[in-house]
Order: sequence, then structure tokens, then C-alpha cells
Amino acid sequence: MHSRLANLAPEWDSLTDLIRVGGRLRKLADSDPEQIHPIVLDPKHNLTKLLIKEFDERLLHPGTERLSAEMRRQYWILRGRQAIKHHQINCPSCQRWRAQPRVPQMADLPPERLRLLCPPFYSTGVDCFGPYVVKIGRRNEKRWGLILKCLTTRAVHIELLNSMDADAFLLALCRFIARRGKPKEIRSDCGTNFRGAERELREAFSNMEPELQTRLADYQIDFKFNPPSAPHFGGIWEREVRSIKNALQVAVGSQATTEDILSTVLVEVEGILNSKPLGYATSDVADIDPVTPNLLLMGRCMKSEDRKQTQQVHQQPANSQS
Repeated sequence: MHSRLANLAPEWDSLTDLIRVGGRLRKLADSDPEQIHPIVLDPKHNLTKLLIKEFDERLLHPGTERLSAEMRRQYWILRGRQAIKHHQINCPSCQRWRAQPRVPQMADLPPERLRLLCPPFYSTGVDCFGPYVVKIGRRNEKRWGLILKCLTTRAVHIELLNSMDADAFLLALCRFIARRGKPKEIRSDCGTNFRGAERELREAFSNMEPELQTRLADYQIDFKFNPPSAPHFGGIWEREVRSIKNALQVAVGSQATTEDILSTVLVEVEGILNSKPLGYATSDVADIDPVTPNLLLMGRCMKSEDRKQTQQVHQQPANSQS
């Protein structure tokens, strides 16, 4: 006969009229009879469920193994782990402590990301990063970087700013328009939630926000700000800012360089970012080269051999500065 109760060698306790677990440890010195012969309980009985609930609350909702070990010192529940797991599944406190974060469903892409029939930089995202220290003669000055990100082709354009005011930004925008064309719309953070930016960067951009909106209207460019305290709205260019900072840390480090070297390094970083594949690069030899932003901008890919000469140009002055 296959029975879980028969395998426990049960014994009848005449004092309490309960069934206990048998065994061969009766002659163990200084032992507790309650632990050697625990009470056998039915897992489906209401009393068993109440005991499991009491132990679970007393032990502050531990795991299944801990609760099973504590209860086995007094009670032997048939199929005890299954009964304890069933209680923990229905226990609100256990569910609250063991709840896993649910990944929210991604929203639809904004219209700026879907300008498929428009030229590059038709919809552009703008962000600032820095400051960086440059050497001019015997003095050190601060410079900031300006990233302009195409929201459709993922192309990147980087400019160097001498100051954080509206005039410096408009001059950089004029250079950008002369080289890439006039964008139809520009999106940016509202200036108070720049990730990793300095306080003066946030304050300067916040102060020039009304003036920018007025003066950009002359260019017939729609300047849109993301909602406050929502940096994820600009995640497409915030991630590129991180890549630029990592590249500058590797190429320049913390040393103060000349403005020409910093500008050259930023342009090379721009070429590296624009050479990243837009899709997954397979290992099949029959597949064509992946599409990159440089391929959409220049009609050809920029290979690493094309940048060897420019890398050697700025490495020599950089070493001399150190």
C-alpha cells in the first residue's frame, strides 16, 4: 500500500488523541518529544491552513524552506511544501514582498521618428554636454558641446560652443544649417532635467529658453520642449551624449587641450557614431553591409583606414600638451 502516512510509522498519542510521527529516537537523551514525534496534519484541513498562516506572519513571511523547517519542529504536514506554497501564492503580504517589477509596454513612436520620406535632420533633437577645459595661451577656459541628433536616420552632428547663451547656440545652428540643411522641427529638453549636466549648464539653458523660441521663429523652425522631469522623452540623444563622453574620456581624458584638438576630436567622435550600424550585423558572408548613418549622409561608408591620418594629426599635439 502506497501511503504517505504509512511511511511515517504513525503512532497514536493517547494523551492528546493525536497522530504523531514514529521513529527510533525515543531513547535519545535530553531530547524534546515534540520535535522527535511531531503531530501529523492533513494539508487540506482548515486548522492546518490557520497554523501555516500564523507561522508565516510570526516569521515575517519567509521563504518556503524556512517556514517548512520551523513548522516541522512541531507539526508534520503531509505534502507540507505544496501546502505552504499554496498559502504564499494567496497571501497578499507574500505577494507584495516577492513581486517582480513589470516592464511597461512601449508607447507608439512619435511622428518625428517616422519621417521616412524626409531628408536627414528634418526632425532633430538637441542637447548640450560639458563643460570641458581648453588651454588658450596661459589661461584655461570652458567649452561646451552641442549634439544635434536626427530622429529618423540616427545621424549625429556635433558642434563646439564657446558659451552657454542664445548667440552661441544660434551661431552653431547656422553652421549646422549650412552643412546639413535647415530642419523643420527641433526637440530638446526643457533645461531643468539634463542628465549629467552641471548646474550652470541647466541654468543657462533655462534662461535662454524664451529667447530661443522667439529668435528661432525667424528661421521657421518649430522648437519643441519635452515635458519637465521626463528625460526618457529624449533618450535617443541622451544615449549618444553618454557615448560622446566615453569617447572623449578615452581620447583626451582629464587633461586640458587646445580648442583645435577638442574640436577635431569631437568631429572624429561624430564620424565614429555615424559609422555604427542601424541594424543587426549578421555573420553570413552573403549578407550585404549594414546600413549606417554615414551611408545615408554621404552615400558611402567611412572605414577605419580613412581616419588613420586624422588620428595621427591630433595625437602628436595631444602628447606634446601632456
